[in-house]
Parts: sequence; C-alpha cells; structure tokens
Amino acid sequence: MDLRSSYPFWLLNNGIIATYPSLSKNSRTQVAILGAGITGALVAWHLCKKGFDVIIVDKRHVGMGSTAASTALLQYEIDTPLHKLAEIVGERNAARSYKLCINSIYEIEKICKELKTDVGFSLKESFQYASTKKDSRDLEKEFAIRKKHGIDLKWLTEKDIKTKFGFYAPAGLLSSEGAQIDAYRFTHAILAHIAATGRLQVFDATEVLDIKHHRNTVTLSTSLGTTITANHLVIASGYESQKYLPKKVEEFHSTYAIVSEPFSENKFWYHNSLIWETATPYLYLRTTDDNRILIGGKDDEFSSAFKRDSALPGKAKALEKSFNKLFPNIPFKTDFQWAGTFAITKDGLPFIGSVRQRPATSFALGFGGNGITFSVIAAQMIRDKLMGKVNKDELIFSFNR
Repeated sequence: MDLRSSYPFWLLNNGIIATYPSLSKNSRTQVAILGAGITGALVAWHLCKKGFDVIIVDKRHVGMGSTAASTALLQYEIDTPLHKLAEIVGERNAARSYKLCINSIYEIEKICKELKTDVGFSLKESFQYASTKKDSRDLEKEFAIRKKHGIDLKWLTEKDIKTKFGFYAPAGLLSSEGAQIDAYRFTHAILAHIAATGRLQVFDATEVLDIKHHRNTVTLSTSLGTTITANHLVIASGYESQKYLPKKVEEFHSTYAIVSEPFSENKFWYHNSLIWETATPYLYLRTTDDNRILIGGKDDEFSSAFKRDSALPGKAKALEKSFNKLFPNIPFKTDFQWAGTFAITKDGLPFIGSVRQRPATSFALGFGGNGITFSVIAAQMIRDKLMGKVNKDELIFSFNR
C-alpha cells in the first residue's frame, strides 16, 4: 500500500538514521511485532521493559511508512469531540478515552527523558478555535463536559483570541496539555535504545507473506523464505492491517501537509501552541524545533495514491492561502510538501485487542489524528495482557464495542 508521497519533511530532514538487516534465518521469540513504525516501537518499548524478548519485522525500513509522514501533534483531543463521543460510547468511556490520551502525552515525555536523545519533543498548549459562529455552540458544550471531568482548559472569547493569537475567531478552547515531536526520529531512538539491551531484534526489508496460528504459537513466513515463530504476535502495521481482520473497521482518506522555510525568529503566536479548528476537515498548525511552521489539513475522502499525489500541488497552495488568512504578517514560504493516507473509525477511537479468528495475536491500530497517543495506550494494554494483568479499559477499544 502506498501510504505517502515521496518527500515528507521528517525523512528528508533526518535522512536514513539507521538500517537493520533482513531476516536471513529462521528465528524464535516470545513476541513478534509486525510493523516497525512508531506504534511497533512503542509496543516493543513497553514489552522489553518488562523482560520480554521481541522481534520487529517490516517490509520497509524503520519508520518509512506513515511514521515518516506524521505531523506528530500530540493531543488528547480525539477527532470526535467529547460531548459527541459521549453520545456514542457513553460519557464514562468517552471521558476515560480523553484522559488516557492525556496520560499518553506524559508517558511519551517520560520515554523521551529516558532516551536522552533529541527527538524534537516539547510540551505545548493546544488551541481549538470555532471556524464559524455556529460552531461556538458546540464548543460551549465541549467546554462544559471537559470541565466536568476535570480537564484543564480555558474559554477564549473573540477578544481573547485577537489579543493572544492575532486573528479573528468567535470563540476557542485553550488546553494546557499537548505536545509535539518528530515521530520518525523518536521511532529510531526507541528501537536503538532497546536493541542495545539485547531484548530486541529488528529486521528491515522483510515482508511477511503468511501467518499461521497454532495452538500455542504463531508462525510468520517471509518473502525471504525464512520464518519467525512467536508465542504471541502483535500486528502494528497501521493502515495495512485491515487484511488481517475479518471485518472492515476503518475508512481511508487522504491528507496534505506543508512546512515553511526556517525563520530567524522562533515566536510566531501565543506560546507557539498547537492550533486547530472545528471545521471538518480541519486546518491545523504547529512549529518545529528548527523554527519552521507546519500546516496540515484539506483532507479528501479518497485513498487513491495517484489522485492524492496529483492533488498535492493545489492542496499546498490552498494550505498556504488558509495560513495567510490567519497570519497575513508572517511571510510563509513552502519548503516541503507531502501527502499521506490515513484511516478513521466511526467513533474516532482506535482498535486495540484481539479477534477470535486470530488466536495469540493482538492488534494495535491507532487510527485517526491521535495515532501516536493511541499507540501508547495500545502498548500499555498489550503489555498488561501478556503479563496476565486485567486492564479495565480494554472494552473501550475492543473490536466488539
């Protein structure tokens, strides 16, 4: 599956950080992870920390799928607003989902501190503004239910927004909890760190062609004629995981992003917060650690790689135009532009857990705009399962919800 266009900023900015060998001989391990992106790396981190021996295998090089194209805004706000999610899955489960995403941001911060490697991580405030006056009413509902559940945020009026951010919007929510990161660099740093412990083996350029489930093991057969036998399999291959499931769980869309040339200054708007809007699809903004501005959005409801990449030049201009409308005094010049495929679910929540048809297998599928924070939740839940611990949140994200 063609997950992205050819020139995502993070890949070009960092280059090939590390490569790993392909699988040249049959191997045995406690846990095999299919997918060497950010999700697979986070699952490996949590498992290896608890003493599990792990093999990660990927048909690409590490982080070269969706991870390289991720704009990596770390937000607790799920694509489905809390007040609407409460109507779908119940208020308790909806609020718990939001709080788990908050916890995930601080778990990522903890991991970054342990890595002692610069991965572009920084805590940020998150600002969502009403795209229209009509949207303000929904924001009022959202503000009330988040405050009810103890989430720290402020209501901003039209005047507040003009004072803090310099543009017009009828209302907005300013959340204190958010972050940003370079997901590609983060993935490589995680894998290098845990591989050095001897608990992890990583194999690049090794495509899994077949998966066979036995009574107590799972065997992966590769395109190289080699096999991996594991006590447990974790499928963390993102948007390419659907072929391993008995029913469709996601819808594919296309998204677009641009990043500016670096600026000499490093202060663009209020605290360089993450910015996004209420419209669907929504525009979102963040900065980078080398003083660039990243803009994303203008999503399309198709997944054709040809159509997606053909649309990119026009989408890049549209993103620039939207930015200039908000910040006419910031001379934005596009340096890189790219497009990617992403998946959404009906309720905006990830799918984490098992299906009856695939014993000894767990899925870590963090679809939507919160893929990285969802991946932390998945890693913790899978770790608990393999340690024999009951995780009270598993039903919220199960395939049977």
